[in-house]
Amino acid sequence: MYRETEILKQANAAEPDVFGDMVINVGPQHPATHGVLHLVITLNGEIIKKVDPHLGYIHRSIEKMDESLSYRQFIYSTSRMDYLSAHINNHGCCLCVEKGLQVEIPARAQTIRVLMDELTRLASHQLWWGAMAMDVGALTPFFLAFREREMINDIMEETCGARLTMNYFVPGGVMYDLHPNFQVKVKEFIAHFKGKIDEYDELVTGNVIFQNRTKNVGYISKEDAISYGMSGPAARGSGVQCDIRKLYPYEIYDKVQFSEIIETAGDSYARYMVRMKEMRESLSIVEQLIDNIPEGEFQAKTKAVLKLPKGEFYSRVETARGEFGVYIVSEGGTTPYRIKFRSPGFCNLSALDHMARGGKIGDLVAIMGTLDLVIPDIDR
Repeated sequence: MYRETEILKQANAAEPDVFGDMVINVGPQHPATHGVLHLVITLNGEIIKKVDPHLGYIHRSIEKMDESLSYRQFIYSTSRMDYLSAHINNHGCCLCVEKGLQVEIPARAQTIRVLMDELTRLASHQLWWGAMAMDVGALTPFFLAFREREMINDIMEETCGARLTMNYFVPGGVMYDLHPNFQVKVKEFIAHFKGKIDEYDELVTGNVIFQNRTKNVGYISKEDAISYGMSGPAARGSGVQCDIRKLYPYEIYDKVQFSEIIETAGDSYARYMVRMKEMRESLSIVEQLIDNIPEGEFQAKTKAVLKLPKGEFYSRVETARGEFGVYIVSEGGTTPYRIKFRSPGFCNLSALDHMARGGKIGDLVAIMGTLDLVIPDIDR
């Protein structure tokens, strides 16, 4: 019997230890997975030995579908990927089409786009903050986050006609001009949120329990973050300089003052702090621009049916979760020959196993929370 046991152990050396390990499924409907994400987790007691994400539960073949859509139509499919960065995803697509068309964007449209991008980033980070706190056991912040987020949604609804997937950016500029109340409402939000972000820090950031749940949890080094292709706040928490707005400025980002937030601890608390500080930077950008929106056209003149010249075109933008890249191969027709999206969530998720190994199952949700995963951004 002893010999048979040893033979079994050797046969299963590369597999989970059938004598001490346990394989459990988290998701795809588990509320802590932030969407239909399925994780197969190998545990030894409470210690994580392996995290294996299983993707594809909401795969919709968006890239293939876009090959049958026009250069005006395909832009809005990206609103349904990272739906919390809808404006910014659309922005990346417009920039790629405009690069092919060599269209000059009016100054007013550029300013409006950047304002919408930063309001989107604020709304996304607010939802993340509320969900992150709730993941580790604090319920009240979730309601507070949605209180401020609702103000941004109301602003979006007045100008764009929608609250989540706005479909507002078009090749050449924006679909229509700002609502007359836009500047007033944004200024009211700025005045309101300046005090509330301090409340966020008082309630969660400085909380001893929260710090114990996030410090020295989910560590990843700068070198490993680069190796996994991580971007956005998840990478900047490990000291990686990767903000596309700074490295490859687009629109008017080179004309506004803001800092790229870098933390070097590489743990969950560092990634948390990056997003908290980014909210202040986004607020500063909005404050700089709201009284300096140029007069003029909000859209450049373009043809009703767009044709990109034969060739390959690439653009990148900084979403709330990291670098979003758009790659188009054109054969000169009215639809793209090939479209490929580089979404930040996919690469960031690939590092989850590395970050979680050796940690406890109770810390997994905190690690995932600081990655800020939006599953349709991964499952395209």
